[in-house]
Amino acid sequence: MADAKVIPFDDDRSRSGGGARPARRRTGAGGSGRGDGSAAPVSALPGAQVPEQPGLLSDGSPETGKADGGSREPGPDAAEADRSSAGGWERRIAGGLAFLRRRVTGDYDVDEFGYDRELTDQVLMSALRPLADKYFRVEVKGIENIPSDGGALIVANHSGTLPLDGLMLQVAVHDNHPAERHLRLLAADLVFHLPVVNELARKAGHTLACAEDAQRLLEMGEIVGVMPEGFKGIGKPFGERYKLQRFGRGGFVSTALRAGAPIVPCSIVGAEEIYPMIGNAKTLARLLGFPYFPITPTFPWLGPLGALPLPTKWTIQFGEPIPTDGYPPEAAEDPMLMFNLTDQVREQIQHTLYKLLVQRRSVFF
Repeated sequence: MADAKVIPFDDDRSRSGGGARPARRRTGAGGSGRGDGSAAPVSALPGAQVPEQPGLLSDGSPETGKADGGSREPGPDAAEADRSSAGGWERRIAGGLAFLRRRVTGDYDVDEFGYDRELTDQVLMSALRPLADKYFRVEVKGIENIPSDGGALIVANHSGTLPLDGLMLQVAVHDNHPAERHLRLLAADLVFHLPVVNELARKAGHTLACAEDAQRLLEMGEIVGVMPEGFKGIGKPFGERYKLQRFGRGGFVSTALRAGAPIVPCSIVGAEEIYPMIGNAKTLARLLGFPYFPITPTFPWLGPLGALPLPTKWTIQFGEPIPTDGYPPEAAEDPMLMFNLTDQVREQIQHTLYKLLVQRRSVFF
């Protein structure tokens, strides 16, 4: 009488709690085994799951992994990944200790303006980056319009009650430009009169908004940022949001002409709504020596909590650069040319602002 085949069912395997057993073979006379010693294939019932058989390695030896889907020994790739991860942490710790040693011993460089590149990269940018990436979710467009080398003047609108737009612009340029260029902002006198803020601004590479400093930075090949609206833009009422204020007398154009640096218009959407300014306590502002004292829906009513900016969605777009190197040296003294170029930059920024506002789905998304 021929040997009977036992066909395993799925429910039997599930009750056993283990994986599929390898097919057993018989080698006796009249058995179902093959003459070459290999196991005969087992026919499964229609619809039944066929147990997975262990494969062969390249040298013909069977795999060492378990057929029941159990864990395997970690291969060389996993071990290499673990070593790389451990090495990465070790390098970070070593770098942090070396940074602290240099700060304590004073073994670091600053330029003539007080700019500390290492502190900016390691500390200041690291502190601002989560605010830009996670809180305001800044989207950057047209970064290719900023040159990879040489000086350039970025001219942007200014808004938001507090000058967070300048800081976010600095992060946007550094983190999105292929050359990781640093933005050197021109700031108002008030910034350098405030304790702590003065020192941080200098360390971050910012300087006083004067023509001499701006021209020197441009001639050094730096990316310089200016917001010609000044306090008129940052302190305007919420009802006038995204309406550009006067750009002054065109001093930034004269500086760009003298240095032969291109002017890159920049439009920032999202900053107007972080602190909706619905009032201005002018008397209190005069007492404190501020250009304005903002009143918002949350400040000063909620105290320190009211100083928290609203998590709006930002878009920063850099327009096509306007070249200035084709003008003669005396062009910087031509008032009509400065007026025309200033108006051209302002109109380009305003047009881009309206375009971005039409495209925006929501203030917060």
